Amino acid sequence: MKKIIPLVITILLSTAPIKAQKLTTENIPQVVKGLTLEEKINIVVGVGFYFPGITPESAKIKDKIPGAAGHSFAIDRIGLPQIVLADGPAGIRITPERPGDDKKYYATAFPIATLMASTWDLDLMKKVGEAFGEEAKEYGVDILLAPALNIHRNPLTGRNFEYYSEDPLLAGKMAAAFVKGVQEQGVGTSIKHFAANNQETNRITVNAVISERAMREIYLKGFEIAVKEAEPWTVMSAYNRINGVYASQRHDLLTDILRNEWNYDGFVMTDWFAGNSAVEQMKAGNDLLMPGIEKQREDIRKAIADGSLSMETLNQNVERILNIYTKTLSFKGYEPDGEPELKKHRELARKAATQGMVLLKNENQALPIQKTQKIALFGNASYDTFIGGTGSGDVNNIGDVTIIEGFKTNEISFDEELANVYQSYIKDEKAKLPPKEFAMVPDQMIDERTWTTEQLNSIADRNDVAIFTLGRSSGEFMDRSYENDYLLTEKELNAIKQLSKVFHDKEKKFIVLLNIGGVIETDSWKELADAILITWQPGQEAGNAVYDIVSGEVSPSGKLPMTFPVKISDHLSSENFPGKEYDLPMEGNISFMMARPAEVHYEEGIFVGYRHFETADVNTSFPFGYGQSYTSFEYKDLNVTENSGSFEISMTVENTGKMAAKEVVQLYVSAPESNLPKPIRELKGFLKTKTLSPGETQTLTFSISVDDLASYHTDRSAWITEAGEYTFQVGASVSDIKLVETANVPSEIIVSDVENQLKNIEMNLEEKEKEGSK
Repeated sequence: MKKIIPLVITILLSTAPIKAQKLTTENIPQVVKGLTLEEKINIVVGVGFYFPGITPESAKIKDKIPGAAGHSFAIDRIGLPQIVLADGPAGIRITPERPGDDKKYYATAFPIATLMASTWDLDLMKKVGEAFGEEAKEYGVDILLAPALNIHRNPLTGRNFEYYSEDPLLAGKMAAAFVKGVQEQGVGTSIKHFAANNQETNRITVNAVISERAMREIYLKGFEIAVKEAEPWTVMSAYNRINGVYASQRHDLLTDILRNEWNYDGFVMTDWFAGNSAVEQMKAGNDLLMPGIEKQREDIRKAIADGSLSMETLNQNVERILNIYTKTLSFKGYEPDGEPELKKHRELARKAATQGMVLLKNENQALPIQKTQKIALFGNASYDTFIGGTGSGDVNNIGDVTIIEGFKTNEISFDEELANVYQSYIKDEKAKLPPKEFAMVPDQMIDERTWTTEQLNSIADRNDVAIFTLGRSSGEFMDRSYENDYLLTEKELNAIKQLSKVFHDKEKKFIVLLNIGGVIETDSWKELADAILITWQPGQEAGNAVYDIVSGEVSPSGKLPMTFPVKISDHLSSENFPGKEYDLPMEGNISFMMARPAEVHYEEGIFVGYRHFETADVNTSFPFGYGQSYTSFEYKDLNVTENSGSFEISMTVENTGKMAAKEVVQLYVSAPESNLPKPIRELKGFLKTKTLSPGETQTLTFSISVDDLASYHTDRSAWITEAGEYTFQVGASVSDIKLVETANVPSEIIVSDVENQLKNIEMNLEEKEKEGSK
C-alpha cells in the first residue's frame, strides 16, 4: 500500500486544476504547465467518431460542423475552442444539412488529384487550393485533411485517384502549390499519408519492406518538397508499418527525418484509428491521435502514472498542437458566413477539368467534333458519369453535370432516341443492385448494354460520329481488381469492337472517352478508335468540361502523370503487389477496419513507373508525360549555363499549328555512370506555357541546383551529387525528348549527411503463423 500512495498523489496533483492563463500565441508553454493531465489528454486525443450503423450510439458526439471527419475538445478555461478537421482531397467533405437550419452547405466537387496532376500547372493548382480554403473558411473548417500525395506504385492501388503521380517531384510540387493556396485563406492542411501508403489491401496492418534509398528518393521526396516549400500546418501519418514498425510509431520518420532533417514545425496526427500503441505514438512524435478512442486515453493515463511516458514528452505533443490551433480561424474568433463563392468555384472546377484531360490519340482530326455533327453517345458513363472517387475523397456537392447533360446544355446535337434507351436501361439495372455494405467503398458497376449489329447499323445510319464513354469507380478500403476493372469487361470490349467496325464501315469516326480514376489496359484495343480522350473523374462540371474539349473550345493540354503499360506485369511492383497476408489474429482499433497482418516487399526499389520502363527499355502503351494537342509545337534554342552552384536551362516553344493552346514542357536529367544504379533519366522540372496563339513563342527557364541532382547513397548515409557529365533533356514526354545539352559537375558534392534511418525490424510473421498453426 505504501508504494501506491505516492502514485495516487502524483495522479491527483497532475489532474488538479491550476489557475489558468488564457491561451495566446505567446504563452503556450506557460499555459501547458497549467493544464491538468485530463486536459492534456483531451488535446492529444480527438473527441471520437460516429459512423451510422458501425460505431455504437454511445460514440455519437455533437459535431460543431456536421459531416466533418474530426473534432478536438474545447477547453473553455483557457479559451480554446473546438477545432474542426474535414476531409478534402477533391472538395470539402461535410454534410450539407445542419440541425435547425434550412440553409444547405454544399461544397464544390473539384476534379480528382490525378486529373489535377495531369494539368502540370502549379498556378492553377494554387488557385484550386485557394478555392478549397475559401470554402473551408466560410463553412467553419479549420484544417483540411488534404492533399494526399502517395506514389502510384502500382496501377491497381484503390486510392490512386486521390494521389497525384508515380513521380515524387510532380506529386510534391502539386501538393506544395495546393497547400499554399489553402493556407493563404487561413485554413490549415494535412499532407498525407506519411508515408508509403501505397495500397488499400490490409492497409491497417501491412508491413511495407522498403530500402532506405527507395524511401528517401521515391516515397519521402514528395513530402519533403511539400514540407520545405509550403510549410503545411499538419502531417498525417500513415496506417501501414514501414520495415516492421507502424508509421505513426516511428521516431526516425516523424522526428529524426521530418522535424530534425526537414525542420518541420507543425504537428503530426494519425490517420483515423491508426497504430496499436498510443504511448509509442506520443514518443515517436505523433502528437494528435484521431479520431480518438477511450483506450488511447486510458493508455496515456497509465503510462504517465507508471513512468513509461514522460510528462515532458506529453507536454511537447500538446505544445506542438497548440502552436497550430492558435493559428486557426476558430481560435481567432472568425465567424463563417456559410456563403463561399460557389459560382466562381464551379467555373474554376470546369477550367481545371479541361486543363487536365489527356488526349491519347487523334487520327485524321477526329476531334474536335463540329456542332453540326450528330453524335451517337454510347456507354453507361455517358449518362451516369463518375465525377470522383468514394471514401474520404467524396464530396457533397449541389449536383453533377453528366456528359449527356453537358452536351444538352451546350447544344451539341445528339441521338435522343439512343439517349432515352440508355437512361431507361441504367435506371432499371441500378435498381437491381444491392445496397452498398459501406458507403466509403467504390460504387458498384452495372454491365454495359449490349447491341445487335442490326441495331448499331440503324443507329450509325442516323448519326455522324460515335462516342463511347468507359467509366470506372474506385475508392477506399479495397484495391482495384485486375479482371473487369484494369482489364475491360467482355461486354465493354465487344462494344468497342462492334462500334469501331460499324461506324468505320460507313466511313464515320469512332471516339472513346475514358471516365476513369486510374490506369486501365489500352494497348489491345486502342487501334480501334480514331480518338481517345482521358476525361478522368473531372468533378461536378464533368459534362461541361468534356464539351469544352471535344468541341474544340479548348485544346487539350493535359499530360499523363503516370505510365500506361502494355501489360500490368510490366510494372516491377506487380510481382509482389499487394503482398502476402498471414493467417494470424486480426488487428485494428475498430471493428470495420480490422485486418490480418500482411507484408509487401518493394523489391523494385527506386525503379517505379517510368524509371523502370525507360531504363529497362520496356515498351509502353502511353508513356509518362504523354499527351497530344489540337495544334503542334516546336522546341528550340536550348541553352544551359552554370551559375553559382545551379544550372539555368532556357528554351523556346513555338505554336506551329492553327489553334491557340498550351504546352507542358518537361525537363529530364541523366546522371553520369556510377556504381550506384540510377534511372536512365529522371524528371527534374516542368513548366506549362501560357495559351500560345498560332505562330506565338514563349521562352521558358528552369533553374536546377546541383543539390537537385543528388542521389541517396545508403552505404555513406548521404545525398551525393557525383562528379561527371549530366545530360539535360527537354521533351514533350519522357519518351519524346526534343532538345539535349550537357553540363559538367567537376567534383563530388556531398549535399547532406544524415544518419541511417528506417531500419528493418524483423517481424517474423511467417514464424508467428507457423507457431499459431500448432
